[in-house]
Amino acid sequence: MAFGDAWKQISWFYYQYLLVTALYMLEPWERTVFNSLLISVAGMAVYTGYVFMPQHIMAILHYFEVVQ
Repeated sequence: MAFGDAWKQISWFYYQYLLVTALYMLEPWERTVFNSLLISVAGMAVYTGYVFMPQHIMAILHYFEVVQ
């Protein structure tokens, strides 16, 4: 029963995502291309933040002499 409820909730969130982004009017292949690009850009942003943010934070801390 819990799996069915969770599946309903996920389906409802996906439907809301389709409505908010107006993807419901696209064909399935267009929706797939858009979602792939969106996931790729989000993944690259997360990766870039993970790789480069520590360096920038350390540079800022050195600049303000919080860390020697």
